[in-house]
Amino acid sequence: LCVIESGASIGENTVVEAGSFVGRDARIGEDCWLGPRSVIGAYCVLGKRVRLQPGVIIGGDGYGYDTVAGRHEKIPQLGIAELEDDVEVGAGCTIDRARFSKTLIGEGTKLDNLVHVGHNVVIGKHCLVVAQVGISGSTVIGNNVVIGGQAGLAGHIKVGDGAKIGGQTGVTSDLEPGVAVWG
Repeated sequence: LCVIESGASIGENTVVEAGSFVGRDARIGEDCWLGPRSVIGAYCVLGKRVRLQPGVIIGGDGYGYDTVAGRHEKIPQLGIAELEDDVEVGAGCTIDRARFSKTLIGEGTKLDNLVHVGHNVVIGKHCLVVAQVGISGSTVIGNNVVIGGQAGLAGHIKVGDGAKIGGQTGVTSDLEPGVAVWG
């Protein structure tokens, strides 16, 4: 019960579990595992050894709207989402495609269950993002950052390399490298 659309490529030794969907021209590297009901949107890219737990959605539309004459109109999300090598994504996570370019999850980064990554977000290499974190659009997170459970990051901010964000912390402005914040 899997759907693999035209032009998609799937690397050697990759396992695609029941009910999964791989969109047109998506590229999936070798030795990946796509858990049941995984969705990889059109043109999205997974590197080597990427693991997706059940129900992960890569490349859904980002949350973008313009208000015109008092009505909210959808802004087309024309970019992609890309996960580099050795990324692991927990059950029920959503990683939105970018508006124009790409949403990027860096090599070796691990996302726990129920994490949401907004459009145009860049997460660096070897980060740990714990359950129920929400990262708003166009935020840039450095390498080796740790984000505790239920933290929320506002859009268009920068988090420096090695920063640590405690659980349930609301981050509304840029964070310097190596800083530890909570609350």
